[in-house]
Amino acid sequence: MPNSRHHRLAAAVAAPAIALLLAGCATPTAASTGGADPSAEAAASAYPLTIDNCGTEVTLESAPERVLTIKSSTLELMLALGLADRVIGSAFSDGPVPDEYAAAASGIEVVSDKVPSQEATLALEPDLVYAGWESNLSAEGAGERDDLAKLGVASYVAPAACKAEGYMPDPLTFDEVFREFGEAGDLFGVPDAAADLVSEQQAALDAIEPNDGGLTALWYSSGDETPYVGAGIGAPQMIMGAAGLDNIAKDVHDTWTSMSWEAIVDANPDVIVLVDAAWNTADQKIAQLEANPATAALPAVQQQRYVVLDFPSTEAGVRNVGAVASTVEQLGALGF
Repeated sequence: MPNSRHHRLAAAVAAPAIALLLAGCATPTAASTGGADPSAEAAASAYPLTIDNCGTEVTLESAPERVLTIKSSTLELMLALGLADRVIGSAFSDGPVPDEYAAAASGIEVVSDKVPSQEATLALEPDLVYAGWESNLSAEGAGERDDLAKLGVASYVAPAACKAEGYMPDPLTFDEVFREFGEAGDLFGVPDAAADLVSEQQAALDAIEPNDGGLTALWYSSGDETPYVGAGIGAPQMIMGAAGLDNIAKDVHDTWTSMSWEAIVDANPDVIVLVDAAWNTADQKIAQLEANPATAALPAVQQQRYVVLDFPSTEAGVRNVGAVASTVEQLGALGF
């Protein structure tokens, strides 16, 4: 008998904790230990540093010290690298930080629930804006990248979010996610902390035993009349594949895609992965599935074969390995 809805949503809340156990902690820095940082001199020698980021050349003369993060993925990577003291503000987060990072994040000002304006961004006097999406850096958002650069503010977009041909990961893989951790370590002058993070997450990923039941799955992200689902080359596919699930939309060459309810019914997935977001909760998606006569007849809906993952764990970042572990654990709780 599948678990109750209360249990499913409890699993969603627990998922970040699993991810954090897997993420581990970055190597202590001089600031946290009170002693000299033996790698500081070597890190400093890496500058000036130039990175081709989504087609924009970013050159840094030294490690950024005043960083504005936009989106949860960028803030949480900064925290995982032990760089909370460099974050002067966070914006447009997708939910609270995981418990492990709560203390470190407690002193970080939340400057906006949405993307801050260029005026608000400049008022913080950042030396770098670290964006989770390319669209965060626009005239309507924190500012165009070239305009910020002219004002002495560098910008960096999480590479997994790059959209231009040759820059967008195709497909996104854990090797690429871990490579991006390393690039961030170079960018912020903490390569050893990044290497430790990668090592810990790789070991945790290797320890996961994927489900071997040959299960098909729908990744239901959002949408009522037309559902928006995880497609074949983004984080949803990466997470489902690592967990042993066969994505019914894997042949769509995109990160996410729209999919008709008719196509979903025809595919008849064994399991439905629900993204639990504040603006579109797992419960809302369940209600939609149960209210739609077509999907209400699906065995996965009738038997409540749901896996629930919180939204921040479904974008490329430090929570992805934990999302795989949580998926496998929830499949086991469902009897698979």
